[in-house]
Amino acid sequence: MPLDFRLLRDIRLWAGLALVVFQYYILTHPQPPLVARPIHLILALLLVFLWNPLQSAKLPQWLCRAIDAAIYAGVIGFAVYYWQTLPRIEERIENVSPVFSQDVIFGIIFVLLLLEAVRRTTGWILVWVILAFLVYGWLGFLLPVGGFRGFGLEEYVEILVMTTSGIFGVTTETSVSFVFYFIAFGVVYAAIGGGRLFIDLSIKLVGRATGGSQKVAVIGSSLMGTITGSAVANVAAVGVFTIPLMKQSGVPPERAAATEAIASTGGQLMPPVMGVAAFVMAELLGVPYAQIALAGVIPALAYYVALYILVDLNARKTGTGTLPAQAVDVVDPLLPRLHLLLPPILLVVCLMLNYSAQTAAMYATIACFPVAFLRKADWFGPGRVLQMIRDTGRQASEIAVPIGAIGIIIAIAIQSNLALKFSSGLISMGGGTLAGSLILIIIGCIIMGMGLPTVAAYIIGAVLYAPALQKLGVPQLSAHFFVMYYCVLSMVTPPVALAAYAAAGLARTSPWTTGWIAFKMSFVAFMIPFAFVVDPALLFQGPLLGVLIASLGLFIPTGLWAVGITGFLRRDLSWPDRILLMACGAVAIVSPTASTYWLLGNGVGVLFLAMNWRFPAFSLGVLVPGGAARIAKSSGERP
Repeated sequence: MPLDFRLLRDIRLWAGLALVVFQYYILTHPQPPLVARPIHLILALLLVFLWNPLQSAKLPQWLCRAIDAAIYAGVIGFAVYYWQTLPRIEERIENVSPVFSQDVIFGIIFVLLLLEAVRRTTGWILVWVILAFLVYGWLGFLLPVGGFRGFGLEEYVEILVMTTSGIFGVTTETSVSFVFYFIAFGVVYAAIGGGRLFIDLSIKLVGRATGGSQKVAVIGSSLMGTITGSAVANVAAVGVFTIPLMKQSGVPPERAAATEAIASTGGQLMPPVMGVAAFVMAELLGVPYAQIALAGVIPALAYYVALYILVDLNARKTGTGTLPAQAVDVVDPLLPRLHLLLPPILLVVCLMLNYSAQTAAMYATIACFPVAFLRKADWFGPGRVLQMIRDTGRQASEIAVPIGAIGIIIAIAIQSNLALKFSSGLISMGGGTLAGSLILIIIGCIIMGMGLPTVAAYIIGAVLYAPALQKLGVPQLSAHFFVMYYCVLSMVTPPVALAAYAAAGLARTSPWTTGWIAFKMSFVAFMIPFAFVVDPALLFQGPLLGVLIASLGLFIPTGLWAVGITGFLRRDLSWPDRILLMACGAVAIVSPTASTYWLLGNGVGVLFLAMNWRFPAFSLGVLVPGGAARIAKSSGERP
C-alpha cells in the first residue's frame, strides 16, 4: 500500500499510535496499576469518540459536533486532573483519606464519559445493565430482599475511580496486560495475508469433500478463531468468502449464514487466542493465560469435531454443499505462502515455553514483519503499517472501553456482598442440587449474552454464578469455563444472536431464520460443558492418560448427538433412533469417566451406529406404526 499523506493528517492515527507506543513501552518498563490502567483507558476513550462521532437524526449536525467537542474536552480535562492528582491518589489510604469535591466532580464526569463510550460501541443494553447496578449501589437500602446500606457519592467515586477495585480494576488490567497485544497480533497477521491463507488452506484441505463448502466454513473459522477470538469479527473475515461459496454450491442462504455463524462462534473457544473472556478468566483466577488456553483445547476440539460431523451429515442428507472442482483449483498455491504460518506457530511455542502471554503475542507480532518479506508478493510499504496502527487502536479501544466499564459491575457486586447473596439464592432456587443450579445458570448466561458482548456476560456470570457452582463442589476452573461456554453460545441464541445477525447480513437473508437454524445447530455443542463439570480432566487437569480417556469419552457422545440431531447416517433415521442416540450421548456426557453409565452410554450408542451402518434396515422405527414401510423406502445408501 503506497503512503497516503492524507492518512498522516488523521488524528485517529496519532491517537492510535500513542496507544501502541504506550502499550509496548509498559511491556518493557512496567508502571504502577494506577498509572498504566488510567492512561490506557483514557486513550481508549479518546479513540472511541474519534472513531464513533455522535450521529442523530433528531439533532442538527452542528450540535452533534459541539457535543463531540465537549466530550473531547471532558476526556482531556479528566486526563489533566488525574495526572495532577496522581501523587495524592497513589499515597492515599482507601476508606481513610478524604475525597475532595474536585474528585467527585471529575469522577462523575469520567463515569458519564465511559457510559457514553459504551453506548457508542456496544449499544444501550450494557449501559442499562451498568445503570441498574449503579442504582442498586445507591438505593440498595430500600430493598427488602438482597439490600444493603448503599454507597454515598464520595464513597462511590472513591471505589470506582480512585482505587484498583472499580473501573481501574481487574477488567481494565486484562485489557492492558493481555487483550491489546493479541489484538495487535491479529491485526498485523491478517494484514500480511494470514487470514486469507487460513481460508485457502481450508479450501485445499476439505474443498473436494462432500459438503466441502460447509466444511471450509468450519475449518476456516476454527483457524481464524485462533487469532481473532471474536465471533462477529470471525464472521466478517471468513463469511465474506465462505457464505458465497456455500450459496453457489446449493446451500440455502439461511443455512449458509447459520453454518458460518456457529462456526465463527466457536472461535471464542479456540486456543491459543480464544476470546477476550479467556484473558479476563486468567486474571480473575490469577493463573497464567497459557493454562487457560491449554484447558480450552479439548472442549474446542469437541465443539468443532461435532460441528464437522453435523455439516457432513447434512450435506449427505440434502445433497448440497459440494464444491465444483474449479472452485478448488482457482485457489492460489499454498506452498509459497506456508511461511505465513510461522507467527502463530511462534505464538504457540512461546506459550508452551511459559513465556508470558503478552510477551508471546509481542514476539509473534514482531515476527510477522520479516516473515512477510520472505516472498516479494507479500511485501508492503509504510502505508500499510500506518493502517495497521489505526486498526489496532480502533479495535483495542472498542474492547477496552466496555470491559473497563464492567469494572463498575464487579465493584458494586463485591462491595455490596451481592455476589455472595446471589450465589446462595441461586443454589436455593435450584433446590440445592447441582443439576438444578446448572440449568438456571445456563438460562441466565444465555439471557445475558443475548444483549451483551460475550466478555461482559462472562464477567457478570463469573461474579454471580461461578461462586454458586464452587459451593456445590465444582472446581473453580470448571465453574468459570461452564459460565464462559454458555455466554459464547448466546451469540447464536435468538432473539438477539449477534453472530447470526452478522452472517445473515452477508448472506442477505433473514436474521430471525438464520438465528433459529444456528441455534438448532448449536445443540450439538450444548452438552459439552456438562462433561468438564463432571470430569475436570477434560480441561487438562490431572494425568495425561486420564485426559486422553476422558477426551475419547467426550468425542464419541458429541458425535452421537450430532447424528441424532441431523437424523441421518446412511439413510434418514427414525425418531426412536434419534432419541436413542441423543439419550446415549447425554448419559455418557453427564456421567463420570469410566463409570457404568459412561460405558453404557458410549457402548450402546456406538453399537447402535455400527448395526445401523452395517444393516440399513436396522431401526427402532419398526416399533412405530407404519415405520417398517418408511424404513424400507429410505434404506438405500445416499452419496
